[in-house]
Amino acid sequence: MKDAQKPDHVSLNALVQRLKDGRFVIPDFQREFEWKPWDIRELMRSIFLDYYIGSLLLWRGKRESFEALSCEPIYGHDGPYDREHIVLDGQQRLTAMYYAFMAPNYNLPDRKSRAFYYIHIDNFMAEEYDKAFGYDWYSRWWERYLADDNAQFEKHFFPLGVIGRGLFALPNWLQGYEQFWRRRASEAESVEDVKGAQAAIVHAENAKLFGEHVAGIYELYQIAFVELDQDLTVDKVCDIFTQVNSRGVRLDVFDLMNALLRPKGVKLKEMWREAAPRLSFVESDRMNVYILQVMSIHRMAYCSPKYLYYLLPGQQRPIRDPDGTRRSEVMVEDVDDFKRRWTDAVNALERAIQLLRSPHEFGVSSSAYLPYATILPIFAAIQHRSRSLVPERRLQAQTKIRHWYWASVFTNRYSGSVESTSARDYQDVVAWLEDDDAGPALIGEFKSTFKSIDLRNEIKSGTSVYNGIFNLFVLQGAKDWITGTVPPADELDDHHVVPVAWARDNLPEKWLVNSILNRTPLTADTNRQIISDRLPNQYLPELMKSSGEPTVRAILDSHFISPTAQAILLRDPFTSTDFEDFINERQRTLFDAIEDLLIKERLDLPPQLRDLDGRIEQVELGLRDVIVMTLNGDTGRMPSHLIQKANEAIQREAQKNATFNEAEYTSLARKLEFFDLRELQAAITSRVAWATFESRFVNVQSLDTRFNQLADLRNGIRHSRRVDDITRKDGEAAILWFEQVLAK
Repeated sequence: MKDAQKPDHVSLNALVQRLKDGRFVIPDFQREFEWKPWDIRELMRSIFLDYYIGSLLLWRGKRESFEALSCEPIYGHDGPYDREHIVLDGQQRLTAMYYAFMAPNYNLPDRKSRAFYYIHIDNFMAEEYDKAFGYDWYSRWWERYLADDNAQFEKHFFPLGVIGRGLFALPNWLQGYEQFWRRRASEAESVEDVKGAQAAIVHAENAKLFGEHVAGIYELYQIAFVELDQDLTVDKVCDIFTQVNSRGVRLDVFDLMNALLRPKGVKLKEMWREAAPRLSFVESDRMNVYILQVMSIHRMAYCSPKYLYYLLPGQQRPIRDPDGTRRSEVMVEDVDDFKRRWTDAVNALERAIQLLRSPHEFGVSSSAYLPYATILPIFAAIQHRSRSLVPERRLQAQTKIRHWYWASVFTNRYSGSVESTSARDYQDVVAWLEDDDAGPALIGEFKSTFKSIDLRNEIKSGTSVYNGIFNLFVLQGAKDWITGTVPPADELDDHHVVPVAWARDNLPEKWLVNSILNRTPLTADTNRQIISDRLPNQYLPELMKSSGEPTVRAILDSHFISPTAQAILLRDPFTSTDFEDFINERQRTLFDAIEDLLIKERLDLPPQLRDLDGRIEQVELGLRDVIVMTLNGDTGRMPSHLIQKANEAIQREAQKNATFNEAEYTSLARKLEFFDLRELQAAITSRVAWATFESRFVNVQSLDTRFNQLADLRNGIRHSRRVDDITRKDGEAAILWFEQVLAK
């Protein structure tokens, strides 16, 4: 097997010569040289103090790869060059060394003049290293000074540009420096200047030691590098490249794709400049990459843009089919096809962002409260795919997409391996949109585990869960405490309910005051004029007095501050125990909201229908309790076909959800969780069971009528989202009838 990675070392003198010969070239995808003058100085300090400066990642090039990546010489290189290695990681360090050692006639980036670098030898030998390394800007005076070796010797000034002058320049300078001070010592002795002679001898000895040190560094200092084999394919290099970090900045696959596609006539950077304003709501430096990811998902259901390089016939992506057969596939037909796919991806992202920003859909009031930027490509791709569904499936598709989205947010799904997760989710969710199965396992896991989310420890905005809760505030229509209206999204800010100032002196765990359970969206004016570091038991009574208690309580309820939580906040004195009671109650309220709005699909219902839907659910729960109590929990007294249907549903859930414990669903009460409203009706009115239930429900025909009215209302709420007055009034009558019967 070919050795694709070859770790090795190169001495400083050999590296300098290779830099001088132009052996290293920079691919177009790399960022420009952007180090500051002091960055170069610190690199020189590290080298001459014999510190490790990190390793380089080089790709041994050949003509095809040099041309494919549009390679150029290192910044400042002004002579002929002999291309040998493409620099994948280490551009800034290599360019800094070239600039310091070769002293090219180039201004530093964003500077108005050249810089030169030096070592002040006296400071170096005194081990005052912070003063020993410096740089300055060229001027006419410096030009003359740098041309005069004796002037440099006099001032103990070693220009690092000496290193790049040629084979003998460095030893000649070092030797000249030592000889200069030995002559000075002799001259001082000849005139009996004892003090001057002693000082010159010290300088001469230091010159010798400095020369030995610099010569040793030049000859023996080693720079580590990893060389990639020249026969590696471009996509393999792309894989390696995208995992490499340079000075903490992740190298960007967009820049690589720009270099690869430019020779084919695709000016990717220009296309991005045109698209950027449309996507500017999201403050991310990877939006250009997200466009490519959406293109990749649309083309091959995978979130890796690297294969988009296979742009023309003759440059097919190698594929191995499940049966082991190897074949090739053209990812994009031609330049026009690439541009069409780019436009589709930009449109999809723009629509997705608009949807996420909606205070009625996902509640992302600002980019700072987007749970994940990394979820954008897959969210946009799924939304785009849903537009191709037949009309009767599109409404249900949006409900399913919301389920997947919120499950992803509250399980931190997109904080890890995004490409593979996106690929799986795209395939699973699209399949779910096109049929009526129970959906990806993620959905079931979220439903069964969401109450284990540790909201208490969500103390920093920017995390997925913290931002997700903040989005719920917006979706709930959290009203301003002064005006009583929902403020514009751009005026919302994240403020404390119980102030930080109080927590400093009263909470044992002071950080807890920053929990999302003690935060809420308010305008800056409200925070300043109403709260202003005061406790709720001070500012809430004032609000209630001026605006009316019912109004204020309704406003607080829109912030998921329940009547119980409101009563806790009004306690006087307010202690750390009261604070614990408040955040525990608010956590309960938020969990109920997650279940009510996100899991039970009531998010987009008008408040009146949302209340009716909740009452229908309570009727269902009551019917389950009545069945269990009346039959003494005996599944043998139930119609066998209904029990069999429930068992099959339980088995399907166990196959999809790894956290689901099938053994817990053997009792009648647990099996009834898989009965829908009509199956509960059949269980009560069946021949084998009706006699047992007759004393409670009295008349089977009347009971069937009430079930029909209840089902019509529920179906109207859950499916069409449109409920006419007759259906609503009949349904309300059925709810009231069941509530009275079940209360017996």
